[in-house]
Amino acid sequence: MNRKLAMVLVAGVGISLALTGCSAGSSDSSGSGSKKGGLISIIVNDPSNPYWQTEGKVASAEAKSLGYKSNVSASKGDTNTESNLIDTAITNKSVAIILDPANASGSIGAVKKADAAGIPVVLVNAEINQTGLAKAQLVSNNAQGAAIGAQQWVKDVGDSGNYAELFGAPSDNNAQTRSNGYKTVLSQYPDLKEVAKQVANWDRTQGHDKTQSILQANPDIKGIIAGNDEMALGAIAALKESGKLDQVKVGGFDGSPDAVDAIKAGELQYTVLQPVATFAKKAVQEADSYIRTGKTGASQEKQSFDCILITKDNADDFTAPFTLKQ
Repeated sequence: MNRKLAMVLVAGVGISLALTGCSAGSSDSSGSGSKKGGLISIIVNDPSNPYWQTEGKVASAEAKSLGYKSNVSASKGDTNTESNLIDTAITNKSVAIILDPANASGSIGAVKKADAAGIPVVLVNAEINQTGLAKAQLVSNNAQGAAIGAQQWVKDVGDSGNYAELFGAPSDNNAQTRSNGYKTVLSQYPDLKEVAKQVANWDRTQGHDKTQSILQANPDIKGIIAGNDEMALGAIAALKESGKLDQVKVGGFDGSPDAVDAIKAGELQYTVLQPVATFAKKAVQEADSYIRTGKTGASQEKQSFDCILITKDNADDFTAPFTLKQ
């Protein structure tokens, strides 16, 4: 009996080792997806916004192409929801997390939790106010994008007159960076007067409602410069309702499909394309590299990607959401 038992135990150990080898998933022939079948959890802000929808779709597709499973969830900009989603990612034994942080300061705790659990976190689109926790932070060059947008805005609106600004979510550092970039350019024109600045939280409906209020108080404005396309499109809707679209020029930021259509229709003057399709894909590649090698392959944690101005001149080069043909 003892000899038989020993043989059974040896066989069981062999089976266990074989199964362990399968689940570990050594590197495939392409050199990527070392934990094939492992889960990459992707947490975006709000997929009802085409920008974040593209972010999630591109990241998910790239994860699957590298041999991982993926899921996409949304925090809706709420740090409590985000924290719960991080807990779920930890419970599900994710091999990496791609996170668009809900709050520059408020998301630090969520990243710390994942880091303490041994799960690498790669941030996309927005930064947190601490380095050394995330393995990488990939964002648009918002200062550069704001500068080229504001320069185009002056060409469209002119160098004098009253104008208004629609500001994004205050919890997102991108909102202030873009606003500062606008101010740096527009302050060079002393005859341009900002008569209103309203927070519209990246939202189209709020952009519409805040524009209505702005127009009531300042019926003579010549232009509206918006922190993103959704707010700009809301402004355009309000201007149409008031019959002032021909009098007030609007500029956007993101490069969304709806914004490009509005440019082609002559309703929006320009948008600034954030290459989210590029850096969302890159974020997953860097997560994959870290899983396989312990390094992202990037020279530094924070990485910025230059934005591209879209006007009527190049709107037809828009080949896919947030993508221009090369």
